Amino acid sequence: MSTAAQQTKPSSGGYDVARPLGKCAVSGADIVAGQKFMAALRETPAGFERVDVSLEAWPQFDRKDVLAFWQTTMPKHEQKKKVFVDDQVLCELFERLAETTEPAKINFRFVLGLILMRKRMIIYENTRQEEGKEIWSVRFKGREDKLDLVNPKLDEQQVMEVSQQLSEILNEEL
Repeated sequence: MSTAAQQTKPSSGGYDVARPLGKCAVSGADIVAGQKFMAALRETPAGFERVDVSLEAWPQFDRKDVLAFWQTTMPKHEQKKKVFVDDQVLCELFERLAETTEPAKINFRFVLGLILMRKRMIIYENTRQEEGKEIWSVRFKGREDKLDLVNPKLDEQQVMEVSQQLSEILNEEL
């Protein structure tokens, strides 16, 4: 694995994903501060993996098992983080994780759903109990089809941990 592909490690029921390191996963070339590049979130047997790829090498990048990708700019070390991921990427990631059964990914999807609700991209409809689980019925703004969102009953510490993971994956402050 190159230094631009950073494997996740399970931690407290979640995953840790490092920030960009400044190396292209395909070519090994440096990605310098201020340079645009593609960031991808890939699912592997060990967990989520963030992969950074230069724009020049993106056409050659193997997108197998990629859950989401977005164009971003390599931040300067002293620079305050900016929002780099558009809402459509977040919505696609939320939908792709719909069938997950792994607890860490359910937690991840739930916090992502809360973020999308805060951004007014997802609308809460109602709650039902099913097989001992609390399931929220939600829908995307402007759409009628309903989606299930399992409430894993996270405590405040777990919500903070998953929010931190999302922040690191997306390279933005949540």
